[in-house]
Amino acid sequence: MVEAAGHFRIYLGAAAGVGKTYDMLNEGRRRLERGTDVVVGFVETHRRPLTAALLAGFEIVPRKPVEYRGSVFEEMDLDAVLRRHPRVALVDELAHTNVPGSGRRTKRWEDVLELLDAGIDVITTLNIQHVESLADAVEKMTGARVHERVPDWVVKKANQVELVDSSPEQLRRRMLHGNIYPPEKVPHALTHFFQTDNLIALRELALRYLADETEEELLEHLRRQSQKRLWETRERILVAVTGAPGTDMLLRRAARLANRAKGELTVVHVATGDAKPRGDGNGFEALRALGRDLGANWHELVGTDPARAITEFARDNQVTQIVLGSTKKSRWQELTGAGPVIRRVIRQAGDLGIDVHVIARRELPPDDDQREAADEG
Repeated sequence: MVEAAGHFRIYLGAAAGVGKTYDMLNEGRRRLERGTDVVVGFVETHRRPLTAALLAGFEIVPRKPVEYRGSVFEEMDLDAVLRRHPRVALVDELAHTNVPGSGRRTKRWEDVLELLDAGIDVITTLNIQHVESLADAVEKMTGARVHERVPDWVVKKANQVELVDSSPEQLRRRMLHGNIYPPEKVPHALTHFFQTDNLIALRELALRYLADETEEELLEHLRRQSQKRLWETRERILVAVTGAPGTDMLLRRAARLANRAKGELTVVHVATGDAKPRGDGNGFEALRALGRDLGANWHELVGTDPARAITEFARDNQVTQIVLGSTKKSRWQELTGAGPVIRRVIRQAGDLGIDVHVIARRELPPDDDQREAADEG
């Protein structure tokens, strides 16, 4: 008999310190008091006294010590949790990257998927900045790098996503009182990642994301009621990619457009002339992997006229919007000598009634001293 997959719940927040772990532990305690078999797979208290106090009374699966580069770290012992096989496992920080050598999985979200496949319910936490399709938007807003990311399709597997909200003023007060970071990190955090403007933007991003997820449930109901109506009104977003720098950001921007429109995302790469599609290079493999994480379909096309190849594909596949990345000098123009591709796509797509978005490619300058605040929590 195949065991049913576990129930998956995410506590989502705009930033560290909003109370995600606190709420997760309170939820676990309520279930424990109702007689449910709940264990702590991994909880990170960040030395917060109120959070640490909530661990009292829980069965905690011992962590797995791992030596790495002369230091000893502790990670969740996935196999121990699987052997214990509780009804519910509390697993903090879904975006966490496991220490090399700690197990067969690189990311904690991969550990969580294995627990779910084993029929174990999982309650976890996540900050909005770590959602793959939003990470580059957060980098632009805050100027801080986001290194740890969770694919959108993983978040969408959740049965429930609950927002843990806190005003920017309240978060900054918690920071000043030492309830989020150790005292030595507070001044830097308040003047960088935890600036009021950043917190306002992150909060709005989390609220909009959660609203979109709720709307998706309504659209799923409408899809079941009327397949034909959805087919006629559903947006289909096509993004054309090259190997130019900044294409990963272009892909994520297109994914956000598709998410907001509740539409499908398709990625197209055009190889010109008689050349084989260039999708086998390392750069394109990384783009392909990103496309998979964003839930997109990938297509390789060959044609002497990239603009026509894009618009004909769009016409044949009922695409409603095309996304292109702007460049100072079109790479396709250099290859074909046929004039700016963007201008011709706009003209040809206009004849077909297809909207075209031209997105500026941006690359963030490295800023190592701001990375830590973005990845914590």
